[in-house]
Amino acid sequence: MGWKLVPHPTLTFNHNILFLVSFNFHLTHKPVYYFVMNSNQQNIILKAKAIIFDMDGVLCDSEPFILEAAMWMFETSYNTKVVAEDFLPFVGAGEDRYLGGVAEKYGITLDLKADKASVYARYLTVIKGRLQSMNGVKEFIALCRQHKLKLAVATSADLIKMEGNLQEIGLPRETFDTCVNGLDITNKKPDPEIFLTAAARLNLPATDCIVIEDAPNGIQAAKAAGARCLGLTSSFSETELKATGADWIAKDLSTNT
Repeated sequence: MGWKLVPHPTLTFNHNILFLVSFNFHLTHKPVYYFVMNSNQQNIILKAKAIIFDMDGVLCDSEPFILEAAMWMFETSYNTKVVAEDFLPFVGAGEDRYLGGVAEKYGITLDLKADKASVYARYLTVIKGRLQSMNGVKEFIALCRQHKLKLAVATSADLIKMEGNLQEIGLPRETFDTCVNGLDITNKKPDPEIFLTAAARLNLPATDCIVIEDAPNGIQAAKAAGARCLGLTSSFSETELKATGADWIAKDLSTNT
């Protein structure tokens, strides 16, 4: 599954392939862009003025590293060995819930401020030289910029993690028109606040935006905001992403997959 530029009016489709399509209006000579997918012999076309990226699982795969740091914190601070599966229900919900949900399962009362600081300190160390952008991300962003689409990041992660990730993968926050982190909002995903905030900062309604997400919480938030959503199968299965409302599914943002 991949991405292509297809000039109007010669649109050609293959089943289960997602396209970014560039249209030129002959009267205005102004470009308008569409995502198109052929699914069950139906073409879904949506005008898009902006792309809003989730960060973890979309721009980079930081989940193994935050998991490593969180498991280390529980063991060193609470002498409790938690397992990776404990964290799955809380992926994409922000670090407060990511840590807090697991703590609840084990009957642990966190010192959230201190424990998050411990996790982040460990995390920023373990990602050095290891965290990379996901397949096709930089090329896709360049393509969007070439066609003057607005770009935003909307992540439930705290500012320190967002900035650490973006810097490490070579896409500093200045790459985007706006970046919204978990400290900017009150209600975390699956509440739509984060995507409504990102759209507002872009001076657009959410209905003019396409959200790229990898987690059910994020997809639910995008749909509740009124946006269309591309689900990437980097963290959850196609079945799980479709069940929560993803409009399209792709493996990643590469043109070669």
